[in-house]
Amino acid sequence: MLTDLRIKNLALVDDLTIQFGPGYNAVTGETGAGKSIVIGALGLVLGERADRTLLRDGSEQCSVEAIIDVSSLDSEFHSALEENGVEPCEEGQLLLKRTFSSTGNNRQFVNGSPTSLSVLADVGEWLVDIHGPHDHQSLLKSARQLEILDAYGGLGAERREFAVKVDERASLEAQKTELIVDEDAYERELDLLRFQVNEIEAAQLQVEEEETLEQSFQRATHSARLAELAAEAKALINGVEPSAQDLINNTGRSLQQMADLDDEAGTLLEQQSQLSEQFAELAASVEDYAERLNLDPEQMRQVEERYNLVQTLKRKYGGSLQAVITFGEKAAKRLADLEGRDEALAKLNSQLDELDETIQALGQALSEARKAVAPKLVNEAEEQLNDLGFLQSRFDVEIVDPSELGQATGAPSRTGFDQIEFLFAPNPGEPFKPLKSIASSGEMARVMLALKTVLASQDSIPILIFDEVDANVGGETAAVVGQKMKQIGEKRQVLCITHLAPVAAAGAAHYLVEKEVADGRTVTRVLPLEEKGKIAELTRMLGGSGEAARQHAEELLGKSP
Repeated sequence: MLTDLRIKNLALVDDLTIQFGPGYNAVTGETGAGKSIVIGALGLVLGERADRTLLRDGSEQCSVEAIIDVSSLDSEFHSALEENGVEPCEEGQLLLKRTFSSTGNNRQFVNGSPTSLSVLADVGEWLVDIHGPHDHQSLLKSARQLEILDAYGGLGAERREFAVKVDERASLEAQKTELIVDEDAYERELDLLRFQVNEIEAAQLQVEEEETLEQSFQRATHSARLAELAAEAKALINGVEPSAQDLINNTGRSLQQMADLDDEAGTLLEQQSQLSEQFAELAASVEDYAERLNLDPEQMRQVEERYNLVQTLKRKYGGSLQAVITFGEKAAKRLADLEGRDEALAKLNSQLDELDETIQALGQALSEARKAVAPKLVNEAEEQLNDLGFLQSRFDVEIVDPSELGQATGAPSRTGFDQIEFLFAPNPGEPFKPLKSIASSGEMARVMLALKTVLASQDSIPILIFDEVDANVGGETAAVVGQKMKQIGEKRQVLCITHLAPVAAAGAAHYLVEKEVADGRTVTRVLPLEEKGKIAELTRMLGGSGEAARQHAEELLGKSP
């Protein structure tokens, strides 16, 4: 449910915040007051193209923000957000924001994080259908029509089972493609893999040896200089006269004499004693280090050869020993697959044949179920259309299996074998045409309304917006339109811009769009109406301000509690 919409610097709007309620929200106002701005703003925040001419005069930047309660949507929607890198919705609220400037800079955010325009549009597809002259209509897409038919018929489980099998088939085909190569390429790849696997396996690599081998190589490379420095250190400690050890010992004798004369000097003597012991340990350590440096030429050669081998393998197969080992494991698996190619292909072909039989059976069953449920959808849709003034209109659902027409279909779609089209013939004697071919926006809006009424319990899109739904409608049909809006509002949130009082009167909430002059400039305001305000606005819409019009307005409200 759309709870908040904030618009800044768009057309006649300077800074406007609207809070919508659940159910059916009616939006009315004089022609030119700016009702279409609400629809345009929603289109922008749902990823439609930004038109810089819509910037309010004197403004450098426009922004639209929407808060949508998505707590009632299932996990599939939230998983889609995660797949698009969108932050999770806190407390069930989705935050959308879109800005664009006079310089052409566009920015969009979902839950506070910057995102691409395509992601914003994808999110919008889940949430809103806008029906009117600037449509955001998923119902016009063949894929969406197929989803609706399946939802109406309760075929979700069958559809998902079919999709799982198609995915399994695609996975097997991918494995098969990897094994099918021309013979020359096959032999070349075999030779290369055998060489790579043998080279890596012969090296008998261990991940933990990388660091120690580096240290051993550096020590062997600089062994002569290290030995020279170790000898110098040994001589300084206890070799040359006076050595460091001699100086420490002489210091000890002086401190001993001081301690004999003054007890407080005893602590100094203890420090000297500790230092003497540390120098003795240092001398032993340097001696041990020097002995370990005495590598014979054969040891040095082995270290260097091992080091060079490892570096060569890392250059060829990866930047670390772990990467080299992983490469070798993958190459070994690929080699085994290729060497067992004929057997593997036979197994894959057998699995594919079995899976194709399953897919064919499931697809045919799904097609039959669709053909069985389509007439029921057609009948209900036509009943709704009759109520809306299309007394002699006809609606149909065309289901075609391309294979029945002799058309090559390639790999099966995850949605089944069928292609679907919603067809409509508004007048007697006229042929059926695809729904997307309807020219009149008024006809389009009412067909959408009829379908939405039928599908209100199955359709998952939570927010429906109707513009010009009352075009070419009057009399009793207008009242029916209002009641159908209210009926859909029991399942979904509905926003309807209308010029007809019977349609507006059915709204659970009523918003008045009007223009006013503030500080010498015209601005658009949107006001939520209480009962008195509703009666006044309905009276205006009925064409007068007299008592008769007022009574009629009160009667309309009374019929739409």
